[in-house]
Amino acid sequence: MKRAVYVVIAMLFMFFLTTCDIVYAAAQYHIGIVTGTVSQGEDELRGAERVIQEYGDASSGGMIVHVTYPDNFMQEMETVISQIVGLADDPLMKAIIVNQSIPGTTEAFRRVKERRPDILCFAAEAQEDPGVISSVADLVTSVNDIYRGYLIPVAAKKMGATDFVHISFPRHMSYELLSRRRNIMEATCKDIGLKFHFETAPDPVSDVGVAGAQQFILEKVPAWLEKYGPKTAFFNTNVAHVEPLIRQIVTYGGYYVESSVPSPLRGYPGALGLDLTAEKGNFPAIMKKIENVIIQKGASGRLGTWAYSCGYAESAGLVELAKRVIDGKAKTSIGDLIKAYEKYTPGSEWNGSYYVDLNTGIEKTNYILVYQDTYVFGKGYLGLTKLQVPQKYLKIR
Repeated sequence: MKRAVYVVIAMLFMFFLTTCDIVYAAAQYHIGIVTGTVSQGEDELRGAERVIQEYGDASSGGMIVHVTYPDNFMQEMETVISQIVGLADDPLMKAIIVNQSIPGTTEAFRRVKERRPDILCFAAEAQEDPGVISSVADLVTSVNDIYRGYLIPVAAKKMGATDFVHISFPRHMSYELLSRRRNIMEATCKDIGLKFHFETAPDPVSDVGVAGAQQFILEKVPAWLEKYGPKTAFFNTNVAHVEPLIRQIVTYGGYYVESSVPSPLRGYPGALGLDLTAEKGNFPAIMKKIENVIIQKGASGRLGTWAYSCGYAESAGLVELAKRVIDGKAKTSIGDLIKAYEKYTPGSEWNGSYYVDLNTGIEKTNYILVYQDTYVFGKGYLGLTKLQVPQKYLKIR
């Protein structure tokens, strides 16, 4: 009888210890990360998966809450807003990161701040006016499209291009940063001796959908190469256009410096027919595998990218920065942001600057623009982070 009592007591004691361990190990706060799905934002989603792997899913006692917004986000904006705002219902929520920050993010952050002003709101790749999104977000980060407006044509010239084709559509050209980048590209091309051309393609979120937009690119690239010449470099502003564009450039000729949101996962696996399952998350291995195939196909020196995915670095890096800020170990500064990015992109070089409002001349210290050097498959790095961007291009609207 006594033995049975001891066994029961021992079991209860072990249960108590186990329960205490779970309570002790549970995250003290939560960080929400909102991304697109694999079809519209694989890089951003993989970055979210990376921090879940490191810090755990909140549903299992970890830190991270991950939500994906619908592919047709323009038609379901209220759904997107509700998804983001819904994260504030979690009493442990301390930060919300949205990547990419599609239209509706500003309104969502506004509602979050009304309910929970203590929650940090970080926006990556904002697709709303800089002055609007920065009025409610604690931090906005984007690829430095102002600098890249100069650097990408320069890179194309270094690769051997004589012509430069910019491909986009009205929705993207209504965004200030994307429009400014396009205008800077045109001015740079004129100054360095490249012929600039603008071509319109279907918006993937329009009625034609992703499939229709991709088919358009597949059909048009050979015609554009015939029209502008075999030494034409192409640049596009939408994720869905990347794969067919790369596929046709590999097959028919031309150059591709990098995508609007650069990544070796952006278009290359599908265009080259690569299975990167074994290399998942290992960017050096991914780069090597892509490079080998490009060289084998005779396209060496004609296609480039960032060695590490921008979307991946932003999702993982902004979660890490938010954690460090909450823990009192960092601020929302350029230096601390780059350090957070570097944790997930070892060996890479980042550069950054604050966004400057052209109308007021005011530097927005909660809006940071970043960029990474370009790697050309079969050729290597171009050293773009070491170049000085002439001030005159930074003033172009």
